[in-house]
Amino acid sequence: MSEHKETFYVTSPIFYPNGELHIGHAYTMTVCDLLTRYHKQVGNQTYFLTGADENSTKIVKAAAEQGVEVHEYLRNISNNFKQLYADMHVEYNQFIQTTDKERHWPGALLMWKKLQESGDIYKNAYEGLYCVNCEAFYTEKDLIDGKCPYHGTEPTKIKEENYFFKLSKYTAPIKAKIESGELQILPIARKNEILALLERGLEDVSFSRPIKNVPHGIPVPGDDEQAIYVWCDALVNYISALGYGRTDDSLFKTFWPANAHVIGKDILRFHAAIWPGMLLSAGLPLPKTILVHGLIMSGGKKMSKSIGNVILPYDIINEYGHEAMKYFFARHISIFDDGEMTMEIFKDAYNSQLANGIGNLTNRILKMAISNEVQFDSSSWNHTSTVQYKEWQVAFESFDINKAADVVWKKIGEMDAQIQSSEPFKLVKTDPEAAKAIIAELVQDLSLVAELATPILPDTSAKIKECINERKMPEQPLFLRKD
Repeated sequence: MSEHKETFYVTSPIFYPNGELHIGHAYTMTVCDLLTRYHKQVGNQTYFLTGADENSTKIVKAAAEQGVEVHEYLRNISNNFKQLYADMHVEYNQFIQTTDKERHWPGALLMWKKLQESGDIYKNAYEGLYCVNCEAFYTEKDLIDGKCPYHGTEPTKIKEENYFFKLSKYTAPIKAKIESGELQILPIARKNEILALLERGLEDVSFSRPIKNVPHGIPVPGDDEQAIYVWCDALVNYISALGYGRTDDSLFKTFWPANAHVIGKDILRFHAAIWPGMLLSAGLPLPKTILVHGLIMSGGKKMSKSIGNVILPYDIINEYGHEAMKYFFARHISIFDDGEMTMEIFKDAYNSQLANGIGNLTNRILKMAISNEVQFDSSSWNHTSTVQYKEWQVAFESFDINKAADVVWKKIGEMDAQIQSSEPFKLVKTDPEAAKAIIAELVQDLSLVAELATPILPDTSAKIKECINERKMPEQPLFLRKD
C-alpha cells in the first residue's frame, strides 16, 4: 500500500455537451466522487475537476440543429450537467469549460508555446479519415471494417492544412515511463493495450483545424486562420483549471501532477499517448495514474436507444435515490472491466443489500441497544485499528472500489450472522449482562460500518452515526423496500 499523500487530485474527462448525459457519464463521476470522499475522510487535501469540452465541430453542428447560438447552446447544456451532478450529490471543486477565456485559454496558449519552443509543432498539408464523434483522425489500419472502432460510423475524408505535433518523437520516453510505473495505467489489460500501440510506434497528430470549422475555438498564436485542435485544447484542461498559464498558479503548484485521471477505455490512446507526449514536450510531470474503467452493459449489450436497453441516471435517482445508485456502482460495476446493469438487477440489489441489508441491520441493533439501555461512546473507539479498516484502506489506495465496498458488506453479513447465532434479544431474558455485551459489540461494529460506508453512502452513514450517538431510532427507514 502506498503512503498517504498530503494532496489528492482526481479528474473526470470533460464531456462533450452535445447530448444528454447517460449512465456511463454518471458512473465516471461517481468513481471520481468516491475516491475524493475517501481521501477527504483520511485527511488528505483533495481537488476534483470536471467540466465540458466545448471547442469542437460537434458543438457547432448541434447548436445549428437546435437553431440557437453556440454560446446559448453551451450554457444550457452545461447547466444540465451541473444540475445532474448536484442531484447525484457529486462534490467537485471546479467545472472547467474550454470556452472560458479567463480560466482555460491561457493554459492552452502556454502549452502551444511550450510545444513550439521544443520544436515539436510544424505545419503540413493533411489528408485523412476523421471521426466527428471522436474528434480524431484515424488511419485505415485503425478502422474496423472501414468504420470507427468506438462509434461504428464511417469516418469522413478530410484534406486540409494543419499544424502537427511531433508525437512520434516521444514513443520511447512514454513507453519507458509506463514500463517503469512512473505512469501507472490500470487495469493491466489497458496498460498492455497502450504498450502494444507504442511498440508499433506513434504517429504525429494534427493539432489544429481551420478556424472556420470551429469559430469559437482558440486561435493559433500567429495564425488567425487556424484554431488549436482538441488535444492541445481539451487535454490541457487538467492543468489550465489549476492556473497553468495564469498569474495565480497556486493550485497547479499544489495539486499537479494528478493522482488519477479517471477515463473510459475509448479515450485511452489520447490520455496515455498524446497527453504524456505533450507533457514531456512541455517539460511537465506526468499524471501518476490513469484509471480506465469499462462500459456499463445491459442485457450483455452496450446500451442503445435502438435496442431499448438504455438506463438514464434520473431513472435511478427519482425512484431509488442518489445513494442507491452510488452503492450499485461501487459494489456491482467492476472498476476494471465492463459491468452489467438492468433495472431488475438494480432493484434486487437495492432490496437485498440496502433495504434488507444495512437498513434492517441498523434498525435491529439500535432497537436492542435502546431497549436494553446499552451505552456506546463512538468517540472513544479507534476504528482505524480494525482489520476491516485496514483492508478498506488498502482497497481504496489501490483504486479497487469494488473491494472496498465488499469489505463493508462482508462485515454487515457477519453482523447479521452473529445476531442469528447469539440471539441477544432472547439471551437478555436469561443472562442480561452477556446479552448487553453482545449488543454493545454490535453497536460498535455498526459504528465501524457507518465509518467505512461514508464515501459510498455519506448521508446514510451520517444518520447512523447520529442515531448511535443520540441513542435513537431513525425517523424513517434508511432504505424503503421497493416491491
